[in-house]
Amino acid sequence: MTTPVRRHRSPGAMERPLGWTRSPLAEFDELISQMGGLLESTVGTPQAAGMAPWTPSADVTEADDAYYVEIEFPGVKSKDIDVEVSGQDLIVTGEIKDRERKGVLRRNARRTGRFEYRVVLPSEVNTEGVKADMSEGVLTVTVPKADVAKPRHVEITERTE
Repeated sequence: MTTPVRRHRSPGAMERPLGWTRSPLAEFDELISQMGGLLESTVGTPQAAGMAPWTPSADVTEADDAYYVEIEFPGVKSKDIDVEVSGQDLIVTGEIKDRERKGVLRRNARRTGRFEYRVVLPSEVNTEGVKADMSEGVLTVTVPKADVAKPRHVEITERTE
């Protein structure tokens, strides 16, 4: 039986400290977060600086006759949301206004400002039949497929000669 031999690295090589279980990429994530915080404290948030709007979380589902787009908008009123369909493009825009608060805001994790969600649907749609409804903070947009885009079952007939 052989005994393990401990090898020493060159003095310039980095070694992990004992018990080191943290991901090395976690330090980069923390650094990026700190840099973002520094930038926001000097320039302001991207929304305040007039930069691009943020994109809400959404799911797109396809059925035989329609596309269903569910977008999360907790605490948002339907009057603050605009839904537009042009060709195969669905565009949902609006703005969530920052509300007045009493006291000192210690942490702000909710998104405010202009938002925009865009999706190009994979086939032709019937823009006249689009419906949107809001329930429990989720906007559901139903976009029916155009008749040319709907799948059609074709029966096969047998010929006898």
